[in-house]
Amino acid sequence: MKENIFPAIRLTIVCLLFFSGVYTVIMLGIAQLAPNKGKGEVLVDNGKTYYTNIGQQFTDDKYFYSRPSAVDYNASGAGGSNKGASNPEYLAEVQARIDTFLVHNPDVNKADIPSDLVTASGGGLDPHISVQAANIQVKRIAKIRHIAEGNIQQLILSNTEKPLFGLLGTERINVLKLNMALDKLK
Repeated sequence: MKENIFPAIRLTIVCLLFFSGVYTVIMLGIAQLAPNKGKGEVLVDNGKTYYTNIGQQFTDDKYFYSRPSAVDYNASGAGGSNKGASNPEYLAEVQARIDTFLVHNPDVNKADIPSDLVTASGGGLDPHISVQAANIQVKRIAKIRHIAEGNIQQLILSNTEKPLFGLLGTERINVLKLNMALDKLK
């Protein structure tokens, strides 16, 4: 037992020093090379500060809806739901989101609603929606804002983020940036 205890204590101390010190400093150094020094992208609009890497809640019909949040958009406690896809509570929650979406978008068929508009992401704070999720909301927004659908489609195209290096991930749209651009559209 004495043969094993001292190497285990030494390994614990080495890991503690490495992961709480060296690794942290390396990650901080890498973050300094990123835009905004790793603090995320910050936008200021009408004197109010927004972080584009954190999901924001948009429920007004004149805006594009954001992805639902399992943590009620509380950035201090990110996390998803632990309920399985067959859990009755989870299914009722998703059905309620579908019903609410259909009330606000009566021209949409239930089968056409993208999953990212009715299911929360794993982290609960996803700031993006799919291009399909944005396109399905165009009629509602155009009607309320009295803007041509083509203008809103063009806005979606100009705010679409392509996959990293053209192959990692999918096309997506930051809802905050899209809604800010929508407000500036006349």
